[in-house]
Amino acid sequence: MSERGTSHGFGCLPRAPLVSPIEPPPSRWSMPAEGPVDDSDLVALGADLEPGTLLSAYRGGLFPMPFDRRRIAWFSPDPRGVIPLDGLRVSRSLRRSIGKFDVRMDTDFAAVMRACADPSRAGGWINRAFVDAYQRLNELGWAHSVEVYAPEQGDELLGGLYGVRIGGLFAGESMFHRATDASKVALVHLIDWLHATDASLLDVQWTTPHLLSLGAVEIPRTEYLQRLAKAIE
Repeated sequence: MSERGTSHGFGCLPRAPLVSPIEPPPSRWSMPAEGPVDDSDLVALGADLEPGTLLSAYRGGLFPMPFDRRRIAWFSPDPRGVIPLDGLRVSRSLRRSIGKFDVRMDTDFAAVMRACADPSRAGGWINRAFVDAYQRLNELGWAHSVEVYAPEQGDELLGGLYGVRIGGLFAGESMFHRATDASKVALVHLIDWLHATDASLLDVQWTTPHLLSLGAVEIPRTEYLQRLAKAIE
């Protein structure tokens, strides 16, 4: 059995208004507006990971992943995975876990990215170039992390997530855990923060059984792009 709510109200993350991020120089690349060219949801290869390029991509519904040693792959899935902000499933066991952790935001973005990039993780894809690129976005105020700790374990990072915030969009990139429910607790607090700061769209790219169990749904790409346009106005 699970529970649903529009805002979980745990109150551990800051309620201050978003600080306006710094707009970087525009990308020298024209990001494609067309749909994927094959069944892998791949749209294009190339370009770079400069802040202006990344922001242009997210504003157009794209996100990057490494393709080979030289090239970057840009994806626009159809269908697209999103978590409705009023649809997160918080089980009773997860609700009990929430009180066991300390949750912080943007206090150690680099540590969260390094943990998500751990090469021992199954399916790991985050390389050093991506860590450096998203740290630059964090320094400019566009990328954010949620960090989870246990009070009795001091500053040992037990879980977290990171992603990119543009207006009402939060594009979730990756999450990790080293303790049971730690990444789920990070997600609960992320959605609480998104509610508090008037966000409207939480993008999770592709769904997985784990994300579906938490309330993720799939929507057509055309619908996602319509929601995206409204979210980033």
